Amino acid sequence: MKATSSRLIVGRLREVSTIGVVSALAAAYGTVLFGASDIMTALADVEDGSAGILLGVVASVFIMIALFVSAVVISNGVDTVIASRTQQLTLLRLIGADSRQLRAGLLRAVAQVATIGTVAGVVIGIALLAAVRAVLGARDVLPASSYAVLPTGSIAAAVAVVATALAATAIGARRPLGASALQGSAPVRTGIRGAVAGTAILLGGLLLAIACVLGERASLAGFGVAFLGSATVGIGVLIGARLFLPTVVAAVGRLGGDGPSALVARKNAISDPARTARSTVGLLIGVTLITTIAAGMSALGASVHSWEGMSPQDAAETERILSAISAVLIALIAISAVIAGVGFVSTMSLTVISRTREIGMLRAMGFTGRQIRSMITLESLALSGAASLVGLLLGLIFGSVGSQSLIGGITDGFHLGLPWPALVGIVIATALLVVIASLPPSRRAVAVAPTTALATA
Repeated sequence: MKATSSRLIVGRLREVSTIGVVSALAAAYGTVLFGASDIMTALADVEDGSAGILLGVVASVFIMIALFVSAVVISNGVDTVIASRTQQLTLLRLIGADSRQLRAGLLRAVAQVATIGTVAGVVIGIALLAAVRAVLGARDVLPASSYAVLPTGSIAAAVAVVATALAATAIGARRPLGASALQGSAPVRTGIRGAVAGTAILLGGLLLAIACVLGERASLAGFGVAFLGSATVGIGVLIGARLFLPTVVAAVGRLGGDGPSALVARKNAISDPARTARSTVGLLIGVTLITTIAAGMSALGASVHSWEGMSPQDAAETERILSAISAVLIALIAISAVIAGVGFVSTMSLTVISRTREIGMLRAMGFTGRQIRSMITLESLALSGAASLVGLLLGLIFGSVGSQSLIGGITDGFHLGLPWPALVGIVIATALLVVIASLPPSRRAVAVAPTTALATA
């Protein structure tokens, strides 16, 4: 076996299986969306409309969002795998493997897993579309027509998924597999990172303020500026995540109490700022996306109800339309949140596996299995709670500003969107995710005997 074999670099398939799952979800999502566009085109041809073309444009936008989230999750996942295998990778360097060879081996492994996941996702998407067409055809809703087995655009989406996985892997592995990284690299220049992140956030905030002003003046450019401002703030948050997220995680972690499990969980959650950021940033993006849409539609509804001269019937009809649009948009963006959730579960699992020796030491010191499980659950709660808190805050701002940029010129004042049902749903979903994410690694951690765990290199 070559020193740069993919198995030597990534270890067991389970450690990179998240890439396959994420690729499958993204590919299935793209196939279903483009297939739905074909169905809508067929329906539009009967009714002489253009809904299919519109859905095709919308599908492209939401697929790009899903690809972006996938890239973040895959990049962080690759970084986590590399961080957990530093010793093995250092040994490979000692026997002659260089950074280029290590990255090539890693890219081969990712290409294989991503391709398998993408093909599986396309097949699943095709099966779902066939079932939907069969049901609609049986109800005489869908006109009899010959539909392509592989929807238009799905091949491009599948290629984009694999390309995204490879690009994210190259980005995620560039620094940790660098020439000096495996030999004890110099600390990251937090000052430069903080300055860049702060500048991006301030610039984005300024653009959001300009978008509100343009909205007040009924300028069509307001929404574009709002989007640009939100993206700029988001980039700043991603760059500076490892600088501020540990502080938020520590604050949320204090809610778990001061027991032994809570203290160790809080310490583990923030002991490595880079790991803390990797664990939370994907979930933060998912929560932000859903909250942005929910808050934006809520702010639009509040603005519409403030208009003078609107009859109760018109207000009710507008509310119904906005609710329907909100439900559709949230459903479309939900896959990105699911991908982020998969990334969180995988990162937590890999993190616990990499701390086998530490958990064995705790067991040897007297920690019971229940305390170990509690520690992992509390750590997950602190991480996910911080991600949700920051994501909710960003989403409320982005959504409300987006609404203001659209109809600020015909609405008095600034309406803050507070979609309480959606916010409660996000909190409940996050709590369920924490339980799901903590169960598998906690069971594995408790199953390993303390002596075996302490013997782990």
